[in-house]
Amino acid sequence: MKILVTGGAGYIGSITVERLIKSGAEVVVFDNLYQGHRDAVHPDAVFIQGDLADKAAVEAAISTHKPDGIMHFASYTLVGESVEKPFLYLRDNIVNGLNLIETAVAHGVKGFILSSTANLFDDPERMPIDEEERIVPGSPYGESKFILERYLHWMDHLYDMRYCCLRYFNACGATETRGEDHDPETHLIPLVLEVALGQRDKIVIFGDDYDTPDGTCVRDYIHVVDLAEAHILAMREILNGGHSRKYNLGNGRGFSVKQVIDTARAVTGHAIPAEIGPRRPGDPDILIASSETINHELDWKPIYPDLRQIIEMAWQWHVANPRGYEK
Repeated sequence: MKILVTGGAGYIGSITVERLIKSGAEVVVFDNLYQGHRDAVHPDAVFIQGDLADKAAVEAAISTHKPDGIMHFASYTLVGESVEKPFLYLRDNIVNGLNLIETAVAHGVKGFILSSTANLFDDPERMPIDEEERIVPGSPYGESKFILERYLHWMDHLYDMRYCCLRYFNACGATETRGEDHDPETHLIPLVLEVALGQRDKIVIFGDDYDTPDGTCVRDYIHVVDLAEAHILAMREILNGGHSRKYNLGNGRGFSVKQVIDTARAVTGHAIPAEIGPRRPGDPDILIASSETINHELDWKPIYPDLRQIIEMAWQWHVANPRGYEK
């Protein structure tokens, strides 16, 4: 199959491209390099530097390469920033996504995978969170993904373009050649590893009085390779005639902030100083996604569910690439 991957120079996108090529797929990467890195793009992928806001560039990419399916990762993704700059998310994420969807429909693309978010579920009534949970987006970022999910529903209904929306919390880990390199970095595991590398003095824990076993927030951490494999399984399913679907993706268990820090200390051999700071507004005690549906329907299950292995793989990449993709 030939797949167009938007955001294929970013963290999750580039590792999905790596796994796609390993599986024998042809891949075209479309990325504006705003947060992505040219060096993260697999050498066997066709690379197009372009912006989804430029509809002519999107048209040229799809008409030239004629992909069977599209995996859409390109997006502004910071929850906090989306609260500070809502129009950047409610306008750009949605308009850019619609440019892509409309062009895909016009060219008869058969399958579309949306990298969505578990930020759709800001006030869950059940834990772990399954696909039947009511949708209450937790930010303009979450709202932008929900709107794109609704657009895809209508594309299926009106044009028979099959889609899959994959919702997940915290992507983490690395492969031997690709890892996490954001500017600014906001994710817990790479921040903790930056302390171990001597790039930060300490890690701040935002509150230790939550209703959890050790008082710190519990979150679902899922290895980026497991996410990539879920995208590939879902694409194969819909290109082979499967119906459109939505899946929540998770590790199956949660880990607290203190557990992550303690595991990183064991892996790195570094003390990793930590201090307790004030709570962040809106942080729930526990967030864990249920993967029972995708496990039952596509036989997907995490290859790397163990927190120590996740951090070990991330640490190996950061030690080999202490400045990220910067040469």
